[in-house]
Order: sequence, then structure tokens, then C-alpha cells
Amino acid sequence: MEIFVGKSACDFTAPAVLPKNNINEKFNLKHELDGRKAVLFFYPLNFTFVCPTEIIAFNNRYGEFLKRNTEVIGISVDSHFCHKAWKLTPYNKGGIGDIQFPLVSDINKDISKTYNVLNQDGVAVRATFIIDQEFVLRHVTINDLSIGRNVEESLRIIDAIDFHKKYGDVCPAGWTPGTEGMEATSDGVCHYLTSNAEKL
Repeated sequence: MEIFVGKSACDFTAPAVLPKNNINEKFNLKHELDGRKAVLFFYPLNFTFVCPTEIIAFNNRYGEFLKRNTEVIGISVDSHFCHKAWKLTPYNKGGIGDIQFPLVSDINKDISKTYNVLNQDGVAVRATFIIDQEFVLRHVTINDLSIGRNVEESLRIIDAIDFHKKYGDVCPAGWTPGTEGMEATSDGVCHYLTSNAEKL
């Protein structure tokens, strides 16, 4: 199945470490979401360098995702045992601590292959997929391994998805909650640019 924005996301079942460190051997994406949105983020490996900063950043803002009816799910090619060990490792030893969202094990690399994020070294690249409440893929970004993600941008994209669903207007460049949307018509873009072009 081809992964493409505007198409259905690919479901999967795999082992995962859950928030209280219990293990679900058959964690199923669609079942776990149950009509919620999701940020599905792939990262290269546990016990590395940029990866813990991203996971902790997502965890520190996890409440903001919950307010938006959105689950956060991390995935790497490490085993679920390695995920659990990393969670039990303190910050001063390079660990990630008490993460509140699931970490999925893609040890057979099938999920990374399906989502086309497996690199030549056999690890997932730093990829983020945002899935809406209809299980449709709405946003994809991929960073080089040396560049960490901006978690605030994931929140902004979710807000934009919700804004468009509620009002029908599209979200122009740099849109944030509380700013003006745009009617997706010739008149709409003319009106928007007349008022906002200098601020873009």
C-alpha cells in the first residue's frame, strides 16, 4: 500500500511499551486510536543523541496533544525490551524517564518499510506522520538524522487540521490559532493577500 498524504494511513500490529511500562505484544494502531488523531513519529535508535531530546519534548507537551484528542506514538527498530530499559534509565544516564505515550517496537522493520522511512543503515529516519480522526494521513515531514523535530509545529499542524474541518477555510503560510484563515476561491485569496501580504 502506498503511503501518501490524503490517503488512508497504514495500520499495523506490533509489540509496544505502554505508559506504565507494561507491554502490549499486539499493539494495533487503528484499534488504539479508536477515532482519535495521531502523531506517529519514527526515530533511529534508543540510547542515542538527538532522539531522547525529541521524545522528552513530545512528553513534556503530551497534555497539549491530549487536549486536541491526539495520541502520540513513537517507533524505532529497537526491541520492546530495549524501549523499556531506556524508559527505566534516568536522564543523567542518557535515559528518557517516565514517558506517557506508547513506544512501538519495529524490530522486524516491516512498519518502517511500509511507511518508506528505512534508511540504508537499517534504521528509521526522523519522520513524522500526522493522521486525522478518519485515519487519513494529513502531514508528513522527514528530517536528516542530525536535525531534531519541532514539537510545536506538530501541534500547529493539528490545530490547522481542526480549523479546516470546523470552518472549511484553508490555512495560509504561517497560520496559527487565532489568525485569519482563507476562503479557497479566487476572491478569497485576493481578499486575504490585500490584508496580509506584507505580514507573510
